[in-house]
Amino acid sequence: MGHVRLVARRRPGRWVAAAVIAVLTAMLVNTVLTNERFEWPTVGHYFTQAAVLKGLWLTVWLTVATFVVGFVFGIALAAMRLWAGSLLKAVSFGFVWIVRSVPPLVLLLFWYQLASLYPQLSLGVPFGSSFATFDTTHLIGPLVAAFIALTLDVAAFAAEIVRGGLVSVDAGQSEAARSLGLSPRRIFRRIVLPQAMPAIIPATGNLVIGLLKSTSLVSVIAVTDLLYSVQLVYNQNFKVMPLLLVASIWYIVITTVLAVGQFFIERRFSRGRGDVRPFVDVLREAARLRPRPFTSDRPKAPVAVGQ
Repeated sequence: MGHVRLVARRRPGRWVAAAVIAVLTAMLVNTVLTNERFEWPTVGHYFTQAAVLKGLWLTVWLTVATFVVGFVFGIALAAMRLWAGSLLKAVSFGFVWIVRSVPPLVLLLFWYQLASLYPQLSLGVPFGSSFATFDTTHLIGPLVAAFIALTLDVAAFAAEIVRGGLVSVDAGQSEAARSLGLSPRRIFRRIVLPQAMPAIIPATGNLVIGLLKSTSLVSVIAVTDLLYSVQLVYNQNFKVMPLLLVASIWYIVITTVLAVGQFFIERRFSRGRGDVRPFVDVLREAARLRPRPFTSDRPKAPVAVGQ
């Protein structure tokens, strides 16, 4: 049997697609750099202005605060859905169903206009006398309404993320651990949670990035986030596109930081898994195993002739 040299399959479609993409990319870069209407000096001037940085800080704070509180709330909802009684399971399911069905903007406007439904809120005995009464108009301002709406939205999606990660772990492993005498808390901490985290973290990263972009919705109720801050500026100088580019670049910077953090967290919780390798190693192996076309100037392999 002769020695056969493997030759890479010709894929002209890939070369054509790569050439088209390269040309389109070059055209895009050229128009972005040469079109004076982008007004890059104006973008650079307002990129670090105090008003823009103040709105950026509020955006980051709102993202972090609502994510932390909402994710803790989501963990509680997932625990209710998995291990609580029938009533609490129904409450958890109903909350997630309602919040996921309502768009975040509608939820935001609902809490902002809550005073039209309940002008006053009171604390006291149910169906009896009240001890304290609060004016809803002053209690729930724009920032509080944004915090409540985004927190509830995060909690609903986080509950499904956590629940999906936990149920993805094979139940047979918990049963085997119980047969060895391990306590339920130790089983969850040492067996279930480490295996659920690789499934939870990517979806959680997407949730955080989506939350960052959803904070731009609070501009409709006059919360001075990043988008509303640049809107106040371009309403005065009419530099709409440069100021929108300022906001877009800041969103891209924060999203990139979050994506890098997600990558390292995923690698941290994926240690010990044989199918997970650093991305640099994957690139090196791909470059080393890249198929090379057969050339006629190479000597042909000898062929063994059988008798």
